[in-house]
Amino acid sequence: MKTIETQTIKTLGLAALISATAAAGAEAHVSFLDKEATQESTILATLQVPHGCDGKATTEVRVKLPEGFVFAKPQPKAGWELEVIKGDYQKTYDNHGDKVKTGAVEVRWKNGNLSDDFYDTFVIQGKVSGVEPGTALAFPVTQMCGEAVETWDQVAKDGGDPHGLKSPAPILKVVASEDHGHDHGDMVGMDMTGKTGMDMSGTAAAAGEAVKAGDLEISGAFAKAMLPGQPVGGGFFTVKNDGKTDDRLLSISSPVAGEVQIHEMVTKDNVMRMRQLKDGIAIAAGETVKLEPGNLHLMFQKVKTPFKQGDTVPVTLTFEKAGKIDLVLQVLSAQGK
Repeated sequence: MKTIETQTIKTLGLAALISATAAAGAEAHVSFLDKEATQESTILATLQVPHGCDGKATTEVRVKLPEGFVFAKPQPKAGWELEVIKGDYQKTYDNHGDKVKTGAVEVRWKNGNLSDDFYDTFVIQGKVSGVEPGTALAFPVTQMCGEAVETWDQVAKDGGDPHGLKSPAPILKVVASEDHGHDHGDMVGMDMTGKTGMDMSGTAAAAGEAVKAGDLEISGAFAKAMLPGQPVGGGFFTVKNDGKTDDRLLSISSPVAGEVQIHEMVTKDNVMRMRQLKDGIAIAAGETVKLEPGNLHLMFQKVKTPFKQGDTVPVTLTFEKAGKIDLVLQVLSAQGK
């Protein structure tokens, strides 16, 4: 019997809209930015939504994930609710030694407002696994504009021309791997284009070392490696207040990101919500606060160069009483190891 589980992530803020002129080369239907994916690789499947429904604004985008696209993690979008529907895979897949039988089977971005005058993208990270080269993976999409609905789910038979279809589903064509099946997701940490981190000579401490400022001690700082093209990254550390006075982490900045936000993830009744903590994080006297995956964390926005394993990420923390503290995050694998 197939099991279904639903998770909902609420993100706050205005929808990030991109001018229609930026999408001049986009297709008239919902399609992928990159239409090929290497077998046994972890990718960012980027859907392009070029217009609304007969002039009406898009308020919801639903994407059904095909068998062979597994371990899916959608990217949250400001101003949209994110719902992930989980169910059983038809096969069992290997995830770094773990045998996985269930995962995301559908993703829904809901309650947004993408004007017909603008273009935007919706991104899902996932792995193409157990699929032969030459296979076309179809991702049926339902685009909702209030009561109006556009369905992009048609697939050409026997290799026919999809351009003749009225409502073609977005397709990823699977191509052969040149490195004999090596998971490109594991290559995220390899330095192929240079270091992300800057020269940190003269800073308070090297990557991974504890930093002390007054009554505060900050330790265990790390960031997760990102996929090429991924604009958002996560950072984590622990703050211990040995003093008798409360403090508060007010803000974070970094030269490698356009903005760094403090986020909190809370799960209740199988519903996961993520929100930005604009007032920062209280660090009570005698207490320890831990930023960790699935809880409090840093969200690096508009990252200039995706973090690679082995690199370093410099940040400046601003506390209400302790002031500014420089910290260096060591970039670990995408799994945080």
